[in-house]
Amino acid sequence: MTGDQNRHRAPEALTEEQAERMLAGMNEVIRAGEEMRRLRAEMITLFAGFGWTQDRIARLTEVSQPAVSKQVAKYRSADPAPPMDLSLDQPDTPWLEGRLWGLAEEIAETLDPARCARHVNAVARGRKRFTPRSVDELRRLVEADLRLHRAELPAGYRAAYDEISRGLDSPAKTVGSGSASVRRTLAQQIQRDRLGGTA
Repeated sequence: MTGDQNRHRAPEALTEEQAERMLAGMNEVIRAGEEMRRLRAEMITLFAGFGWTQDRIARLTEVSQPAVSKQVAKYRSADPAPPMDLSLDQPDTPWLEGRLWGLAEEIAETLDPARCARHVNAVARGRKRFTPRSVDELRRLVEADLRLHRAELPAGYRAAYDEISRGLDSPAKTVGSGSASVRRTLAQQIQRDRLGGTA
């Protein structure tokens, strides 16, 4: 067979398994991007409900003012949601998962290395979702970090974990206002602020 014939041969077909492996990472990134855009839209609605100006929301979310205006108009045309409760002590599963996430992030930033660090990074990049299995895994990792580094971590970390863990073992049947993703995100930040002593 000549060189020209070699060059023009059809390549071997990819198997479905090869294509699946090749696209898996790309699909994760795309899904994470879509989820983050939805979450940002919900946060814009939440901020509008707090009475914040559209300019302020646009600056904080790094979204154009017309895009914020469009989202706020959509929010105003729907039935207004009840005001969001921002107290840390709420017993529903998404809120408790957000608190666990915030605690794990604090531990990951305090310890080097922390057992929960890889899981926290996967959540931050959208590679891990909050499922019963992944939450159980994160609980085990946080528990191990707290046990192995008791002397290095503030006592408040253990107290927060015990409270979160009790709540996850018997969560409330009803969920507060807001979607699960918004509730997790708010609880994660409020928990971090509380552990950091800024709230």
